[in-house]
Amino acid sequence: MGAGSQPRDRSTGDLRNYILVTAAYWADTVADGASRILVLFFFFQLGYSPFELAILFLFYEFFGIVTNLVGGYVAARLGLKATLFAGLAVQVVALGMLGLPSEAWLVVPWVMVSQALSGIAKDLTKMSSKSAVKLVAPENSESSLFRWVAILTGSKNALKGIGFFVGGLLLTLVGFQTAMLLLMAMVLTVLLTTAYLMHGGLGHVDAEARFRHMFSSSGQINLLAVARFFLFAARDVWFVVGLPVYLRSELDWSFWEVGTFLAVWVIGYGIVQASAPAFLDRRASAGAGPPDGRVATRLAFLLALLPALIASSLAADLDPTFVLVVGLIMFGLVFAMNSAVHSYLVLSYSTAERVSMDVGFYYMANAGGRLIGTLLSGLLYQLYGLTGCLWASCAFLLVAGVLSLGLPRGTPRSSLTPDPGPA
Repeated sequence: MGAGSQPRDRSTGDLRNYILVTAAYWADTVADGASRILVLFFFFQLGYSPFELAILFLFYEFFGIVTNLVGGYVAARLGLKATLFAGLAVQVVALGMLGLPSEAWLVVPWVMVSQALSGIAKDLTKMSSKSAVKLVAPENSESSLFRWVAILTGSKNALKGIGFFVGGLLLTLVGFQTAMLLLMAMVLTVLLTTAYLMHGGLGHVDAEARFRHMFSSSGQINLLAVARFFLFAARDVWFVVGLPVYLRSELDWSFWEVGTFLAVWVIGYGIVQASAPAFLDRRASAGAGPPDGRVATRLAFLLALLPALIASSLAADLDPTFVLVVGLIMFGLVFAMNSAVHSYLVLSYSTAERVSMDVGFYYMANAGGRLIGTLLSGLLYQLYGLTGCLWASCAFLLVAGVLSLGLPRGTPRSSLTPDPGPA
């Protein structure tokens, strides 16, 4: 849509399709979270080392990078509906690979391929849903866009936490492969239902889009993407492998207890993320408007203090259960607000015409951070324990804070400004 086109029509059909996209994304999120915890605990039971566990998720994170890059281009050419259905279909295949064959097939290369497909599926559905927010949120209202993004992102993380809970429960009650088959049946049902109920297209289709356009020419989006890389590396470097293995092996928690604890944390984290606009409302009521680069910077530096405090407390032989529970609550509160601000800023910096490509590029950086964080989580835990993972988290967050210093202060470039196109 060019600068002279008519304003986007927030029709009932657009809103209906957006609801269907979001519901499908939620279902896929539950399945993805459950399968992740199932794979982690199943192979931990088989005696895999922390680094070997991290390797299992290598393709999951790597193909998340590829998917966000290529998926944004595909969405620009074919629309968000195509990427949504593709994501759900690939997730069905990924879950079936772990649920249908005999247990003899469950070796590292097979599981890595399955996880690669799961990562592709998750990022295709995420990109479809988050890009669709831009299409249906009220125009001329940055605060409304912030609220819509925060609610979607927060609900996604809450449902990911429910997925952790479901995964731990299913592993305890029905075993690994039956659990995977149940998750596959759920995603397949959602795919068929969504395909039947969704009418028309979703999103701006640009037959002239080129793959080179995926690389953003916007300096503020590029800087935000790099900051996002370090932000999520900082989370996953201790949360993905180090923390659950520490709780299981050092504190002797059961799989059920670890799964429930991680679920409660992620659900709480999601609730805070969805409520971020209310937490930051004091800023808006003071006339400062929605969050900007200064807010992202302050939150990153504040967050960097928390893994340092947790690591120092563990090194001082304070009660590890108390330290980790309290520390995780504080970390989750600040991280959730920081992530919500980032998710708002990328949409605010973008335009309706480029939103799928900008979001794909941005979440490519997000996936890159998760990849590095996941690998280092296993390696650093094996070499230096949980405190080594925590100090790495602190270092990553300091880098994210320094990068955020370069983000625009005040109201960012309006998302309503016509996009001049790639340079």
